[in-house]
Amino acid sequence: MNNKLYSPKIMLLFAVLALFSCDDDDETPGLRTKISYDLLTPETPYSSLFVDATGNTTVDLAEGNTRHKMFQAINYYASSSIAANAQIDAAKLKNMFSNTGNPFTNISTSSVSVVGADLNASGVQLKNVVASSKPAAEAEAARTRIEDLFNQIAAASTSISTPASKGVAGKLGSYLVDAKGIEITQIIQKSLIGALQLDYISNVLMDEGLDADNRTLVSDKNYTALEHNWDVAYGLLTLNQVYAQGWTVDAKNPAVIEFAGGSYIWEYNRANFSKIHPAFLKGRAAIVNNDKAELQAQATLIRTEFEKAIAGAALGYLKKWKDETGTGTTADATRAHAIGEGAGFIYSLRFATMHNADATFSDNILTGLLGSTNGFWDLDATKINTASDAIKAKFNL
Repeated sequence: MNNKLYSPKIMLLFAVLALFSCDDDDETPGLRTKISYDLLTPETPYSSLFVDATGNTTVDLAEGNTRHKMFQAINYYASSSIAANAQIDAAKLKNMFSNTGNPFTNISTSSVSVVGADLNASGVQLKNVVASSKPAAEAEAARTRIEDLFNQIAAASTSISTPASKGVAGKLGSYLVDAKGIEITQIIQKSLIGALQLDYISNVLMDEGLDADNRTLVSDKNYTALEHNWDVAYGLLTLNQVYAQGWTVDAKNPAVIEFAGGSYIWEYNRANFSKIHPAFLKGRAAIVNNDKAELQAQATLIRTEFEKAIAGAALGYLKKWKDETGTGTTADATRAHAIGEGAGFIYSLRFATMHNADATFSDNILTGLLGSTNGFWDLDATKINTASDAIKAKFNL
């Protein structure tokens, strides 16, 4: 046999080909036992099937759940201060956003349960993952905007005992609005649904995050980097082992609480919300099975349906503005609340990359709606219809 066949270059080529061949294998011998997709049901708890050879769980939801609870805590502080007619501290909100200076305290309500010390000591934050799929300058602009919204809500709260009117910040019904009639607390929450939940889950963890290592365990952990990416995505969406358990197209199960994106996927994508939990399960099983095609299919489903919910919510709140036919303070309050939520969701459309939406698309709609001197107070049906038509066309709704 010709010895040239065993030259260093040829041997290197064999090694490279062997490496790529291994990467295409449909299993990782000795790491995980394959899971039959037939074992998955809509009621299967997320963590129940994903264990190692000794029966120990390979799921760790702590990172995702911690960020979920931080989001809840920010929302709780802003909304409860308004309900109590108390001024809001922008510095506190910024510290919660970056997890600086032990800002979190205990919260125990029927819908929010937070141990402040656990969040403070977690080593994670919201700020550094907000808009993290975007180029550095755009990501920084999104984070700066969130912090500026904290300044705006704090400034508006100094007028919390003042009746709001055109050009005057204060209470409009039970809602705190700024001088342009914008309910900043809704802008904050709905913007974070897009910039935090949608962007990090969809455009980071379920995009480039799907290329993470799945052949070795993370140091001192019982999961691979790919397994963990998927678990962080699930934990950021919901705190429940079964997302939206017992919810139907007609009603929520009152015993199961979902927050922010998890709630609005149900509210504005009733046709397909029930596909989300099975998709998370099947995607996680596909990771165990090294089934990249199935993993990609489930990620695409989750991303697409989440984006449809955001667009549906934007349309829904624009419609609520139009549906209010009354006059006076009560009607104005209803409309202002609707447009605050709608504007926050419209901002979030810039993260709907599966539908090729971007910041220009989102900003153009917002400028047309609220870019005038008096913002909310200048709204009319023509502006609402123009915004709605643009969203319907982009998302085929």
